[in-house]
Amino acid sequence: MKISKLKLVNFRNYENLKINFSDKLNIIYGENGSGKSNLVEAIYLLALTKSFRITNDKYLINKGKDSTTIEGKITKNNDESDYKVKISTEGKKVEIDNNKINKISEYITKIQVIVFYPSNTELINDSPSERRKLLNIEISQIFKEYLILLNNYNKILKQRNAYLKQLYLYGNASREYLDILTKKLVEYGKRIHKYRLEFLENLNQNITKVYKDIFESGELKIKYKSSYNRTERELLEIYRKYYSKEMAAGKTLIGIHHDDFEFILDGNNIKEWGSQGQLKNAILSFKISEVKLIKDILKEYPILILDDLFSELDERKIYNILNILDDNVQTFITTTELKSIPINVVEKSNIYHIQNGEIMEEKDE
Repeated sequence: MKISKLKLVNFRNYENLKINFSDKLNIIYGENGSGKSNLVEAIYLLALTKSFRITNDKYLINKGKDSTTIEGKITKNNDESDYKVKISTEGKKVEIDNNKINKISEYITKIQVIVFYPSNTELINDSPSERRKLLNIEISQIFKEYLILLNNYNKILKQRNAYLKQLYLYGNASREYLDILTKKLVEYGKRIHKYRLEFLENLNQNITKVYKDIFESGELKIKYKSSYNRTERELLEIYRKYYSKEMAAGKTLIGIHHDDFEFILDGNNIKEWGSQGQLKNAILSFKISEVKLIKDILKEYPILILDDLFSELDERKIYNILNILDDNVQTFITTTELKSIPINVVEKSNIYHIQNGEIMEEKDE
């Protein structure tokens, strides 16, 4: 998986940009606020149709403009295709080779991108919903069915919550319909649970070694927490026991929409015992482990984005990170200063300097 060309029109601080990339290491440097993160954000958005930094698309559009367009040339399994995402006040449109794709779920499994960015470390201390969101994004990139299942689950969940409120207000409504909704919820939920469980189990096969290879000590594992770690029959029985409580609450009290996972370092929950550095190290190890996992499943490496990662790491750890990665992983690194990256890494990378809103590719003399 490689991106060779990127074209931006009215995206963030870029009015009109065309740029070519190396299929291996790309280093983008410049002062804070110059647009480094905007550039890698555009690559991520081209893949997943959304930003990893904000939730409101209107802030992606250059001030005073009506729309923004992100286009890129992607090579996958030796086939080259043109991808396009257009965001405007009227909504979002996506195309592949000039063919409009009507369903986002048909689009976002085409390009796999893994990103690490500074505020990633907040994930561990955030609410469980943020960790579920991460799981949903990462698994959806690999398996198209997962996003469809998730959408179906959420639709049934919404219907079930509305019906629980109706039952509470007008007690004579049919319980049979609630049973039907519950059975469907469990059916979708069990399949989503299976995807999540297998994803995290597969990550666990790599993450301990990745953590040790980078930071040279520590036993890191991920612990999945879910009420769906039961048979369908057991779950249906639990739901029936909860009917009265759920009607009073007006919502579904158990389900995969309450799932969570924890990072366990040397037997301790990092959220409770870990330092800020250990939180960052755990998330980074999670992301690097995903690179190998995606290769194992899809037989091709994803694009890797390391946004402002190296400013707080010493040269040895930077070397360890890059040494883990296969040379075939196309990697984008952003930094404020080139001197924060080992010289041997700089020498084998394409270097882009952003200054005063302009991007200049620096060539070896």
